[in-house]
Amino acid sequence: MILICKLLRRHVSVLQLAGFLLANLLGMLIVLLSIQFYQDVRPLFGQEDGIIKPDYMIVNKQVGALDALGLGNSTFTDAEIQDLRQQPFCKRADGFVSSQYKVSCSLGFEGGMSMGTALFFESVPSEYVDVSREEWRFDAGNPVIPIILPRNYLSVYNFGFASSQSLPKITESMAGMIDLNVRMSAGARSQTMRARVVGFSSRINTILVPESFMKWSNALLAPDVHPQPSRLIVEVGNPADDAIVTYLENHHYELEQDTLDSGRITYFLKVLTALVVGVGLLISALSFYILMLSIYLLVQKNTEKLRNLLLLGYTPWQVGAPYQCLAVGANALVLALAVGLVWLVRHHYMEMLWNMFPQMEEVSMWPTFFVGLALFLLVALVDVVAVHRKVMAIWYRKE
Repeated sequence: MILICKLLRRHVSVLQLAGFLLANLLGMLIVLLSIQFYQDVRPLFGQEDGIIKPDYMIVNKQVGALDALGLGNSTFTDAEIQDLRQQPFCKRADGFVSSQYKVSCSLGFEGGMSMGTALFFESVPSEYVDVSREEWRFDAGNPVIPIILPRNYLSVYNFGFASSQSLPKITESMAGMIDLNVRMSAGARSQTMRARVVGFSSRINTILVPESFMKWSNALLAPDVHPQPSRLIVEVGNPADDAIVTYLENHHYELEQDTLDSGRITYFLKVLTALVVGVGLLISALSFYILMLSIYLLVQKNTEKLRNLLLLGYTPWQVGAPYQCLAVGANALVLALAVGLVWLVRHHYMEMLWNMFPQMEEVSMWPTFFVGLALFLLVALVDVVAVHRKVMAIWYRKE
């Protein structure tokens, strides 16, 4: 083994090896830094809303003068929904189902003070809602209504009602522990139940309840009413597609602008990240090819010496091990340097982001490290197998 290592050192070009390390480090750094930066800034563009994903958009009809006089029709017909579903940009479209009864909610505080308000409920299919299935379900045998509130409702309470009434402010986690009393009524029918907040969303301006509860409550309190939906939730493949805006304008539909802008920004962020990662992978692949070519040339240059070593009794594994260690060690060094540089660069840009967005939460670097480790293991495996096959070819010719 020592003889083989000495033989290898005599023919290794330090300049060539340094060039490989630099090129591979550049490629690995671009890949890992792009992935980490995407993970860090993604919450700023609404991706981490936690309830409604950015490629889901909410559509409604424009309200005109006839609607204000009660003579218009702002609901969607089955034909209009079907036409929207057939558009190339649309993956799926479903209507919001509204409660067909009156809803009032009350919340009590210590000292006898209470707060009550009239509400309304809406629901969408559960596939659109990113909440745990255990929390987002309704059981008529244990009737507690899970609800999702718009995040601005909490802001209105904390900075409006609570401040003026000297009441304690409520965080999102605290809101999930508060039981609400809900009374639903339609004509002579009424039902009183408890409700619990399971989430807040910045992308919806409605009070969501599970679809199963909406069907149950409408059937119980308003069984004879079957209205058409006045709003649609639409899943699109590319939020930046201009055909979406054109279609909505031609049909006099409106789209919540925040959902469109957030979806577009997130989509472009994904595309930009994919392009940068692609460039990094290309540089890494080219540098990997340079390393493999260098090792092949080393092995080819020492073919006669390696054949003699095999004739002396060295095994193919002993002959190929120094070349494999060189390749694996070089890639391990590149991974360590790349992760260290990503941490250093991230430390600087995160300080700037925190200054601009103090509420921003730090994201773990473990996913980026695991991506780098996966790339290292893949390249190391290819290196080991390639060198072993080359040495085995010399071994077979020896025999």
